Amino acid sequence: MKKSMRYLSYRLMWMLAITFALMLVFLITLTVIAIQDRKYLFLVSAGYLLLGILVYVYYKWIYRPFKESSKVLQLFATGYTINGLFGQNVFLSPEIEEVTKKVQEIMNTDELISATKKQAQYLALQNQINPHFLYNTLEGIRGETLNAGLENVAKMTEALATFFRYTISNVENLVALEDELTNVNNYYIIQRYRFGERLNLSVEYDTEDEVDIMSYKLPKLTLQPIVENAIYHGIERKIGNGKLRIKIETTATRLIITISDDGVGMTEERLSEINDKLNRTTLDYIKPDSEAHSGIAAVNVNNRIKLLFGEEYGICMYSTLNVGTDVEITLPLIKKDMKERNEK
Repeated sequence: MKKSMRYLSYRLMWMLAITFALMLVFLITLTVIAIQDRKYLFLVSAGYLLLGILVYVYYKWIYRPFKESSKVLQLFATGYTINGLFGQNVFLSPEIEEVTKKVQEIMNTDELISATKKQAQYLALQNQINPHFLYNTLEGIRGETLNAGLENVAKMTEALATFFRYTISNVENLVALEDELTNVNNYYIIQRYRFGERLNLSVEYDTEDEVDIMSYKLPKLTLQPIVENAIYHGIERKIGNGKLRIKIETTATRLIITISDDGVGMTEERLSEINDKLNRTTLDYIKPDSEAHSGIAAVNVNNRIKLLFGEEYGICMYSTLNVGTDVEITLPLIKKDMKERNEK
């Protein structure tokens, strides 16, 4: 009780409840007197009618909108909705409406993109990565290995240099699907030197629409983290060979990419836990220390997609224990960069 009294809403509810209770006690007392004296029965009836109307108005105009607003705020606080916060018809006060508008301004897509860029720059500094030094060193190693006739080491070094160049440099808003797949392929080349013939990757799409499909835009580093999860949490724990498949499909308005593996899969409880996190949207991924050691997780990729394009897009997982896992990524069909679209 003491804790709840910190909030004005609880105080208001208690005051209204006490007021209605006193009115009801007063009417009951008048009713007893009216029945005994056989007078004022009409006035007592009118009093009950008025109380009924007040209760109805209170429920319709105050209690129900208040509960709806509270529910939206609670869902926002727990990460289940963001757009719902800005779609309210009734606000608790003019000040709350102004605060909500301010939050919407702060969460403007351009500002989130800027925050993402700053996050990437921060991590590069935090890890003391000098991109040019790294590339030059890797190129030097590659040159020495070629001179020594170690072609496999040279290929691996080249793939690693290209992978780092794409990952660290030029943090763009959106990139072409072709670039994302090239980055995944470089990552796959590196992993093949570790897993050998145990690991196989295939990419499936309609070859007749290849030019259009490869030009569609998506957030940078959307696919590689999912592929990495599939390898380390699915195929690496499996005995025998493992297959990765990237299937690309399009509808009139959506780009759907499914990354599948035939690894160890996961239990229903674990799958439910992950999908619950994927259904939420948070801003944690732009915090400097949120994923400093574990890399970009699927949840963070999902958060960025939802914040950029809306809650109807994002990631959903399907998995069966000892069979494999499917990760379905749903994106809007975009052919131009967001900055180009906004300028137009």
